[in-house]
Amino acid sequence: MDQIILVLTIIAALVILALLAIVMSVALLWVRAYASQAPVRIWSDLIGMKLRRVPPHQVVLTHISAVKAGIDVTPGMLEAHYLAGGSMQNVVRAMIAADKANITLHFQQAAAIDLAGRNIIDAVQTSVNPKVIDCPDPAKSTSGMLDAVAKDGIRLLVKARVTVRTNLESLVGGATEDTIVARVGQGIVSAIGSMNSYKNVLENPDAISRRVLESGLDAQTAFEIVSIDIADVSVAGVGQIANVGAKLEADRAEADKIMRQAEAEGRRAMAIAAEQEMRARVQEMQAKVIAAQAEVPLALAESLRSGNIGVMDFYKMQNIVADTAMRESLSGDDGENPEENK
Repeated sequence: MDQIILVLTIIAALVILALLAIVMSVALLWVRAYASQAPVRIWSDLIGMKLRRVPPHQVVLTHISAVKAGIDVTPGMLEAHYLAGGSMQNVVRAMIAADKANITLHFQQAAAIDLAGRNIIDAVQTSVNPKVIDCPDPAKSTSGMLDAVAKDGIRLLVKARVTVRTNLESLVGGATEDTIVARVGQGIVSAIGSMNSYKNVLENPDAISRRVLESGLDAQTAFEIVSIDIADVSVAGVGQIANVGAKLEADRAEADKIMRQAEAEGRRAMAIAAEQEMRARVQEMQAKVIAAQAEVPLALAESLRSGNIGVMDFYKMQNIVADTAMRESLSGDDGENPEENK
């Protein structure tokens, strides 16, 4: 009986020592939270976190920083976000930064952004301090310039800079920077394509940026476009030529010359084709005449056999044909050599 009592006493002592060890491990955190006016409960909060394998030290320090900054966050909310796989430190830091910048950011919204994989701190900083995006992206473009063509056929190389700030309301599910760059590039190319001349773009590049900005390109994206600035615009293919206008006019004149030559060659080819066609028609008509003449002897022979004409009639007709040929020959000689006839 004494041995049983001794064993129970030892077990009770071990349990008490274990509980005291657990309490002592979180007692300092409890005192620190209480002194910071961010009280937490020892059993349900601190010891419960240890049992749930949540680091009490991180939760308490994050809770203290939130309370000192005037952010209404409970230890349970921080613990739940940690168990969901989020970073409670980043969420609280982002909420503090947003509060100091007079930006409304609730814990649920910040936690959703963090759990979505977005950098909540960078999002808040970009919302406070807008950043500049190059269009096109130098890392994804070989030339670093947009290639657009005006209505007059002149190619222009354009580079733009887009100033954006984060739209916290649509950050979850909103399109990223790549969508902004693609939309702005498409808008610039379309705006330049609607210009009558490249000179309009060179004289007034801000008209392009205004037209693109009015298109509402930031819809369904995680950003709000503040401004679109045309950083560089140049005519493609002129290099370091000083007088770009003269070079373009010379190129245009050469292109017109080649075009006119091509049109003339086309007309010449059509004329040759028409001539060949007329010659073919003449040959065809001559063939028909020869075929008709070949039927005359056949008709005479048939008339002789049928008795419609006699032999003397045939000889008279032959004499008439011979006289006619002689007269035509004499008249042809007179027409060709009038001086000899005199």
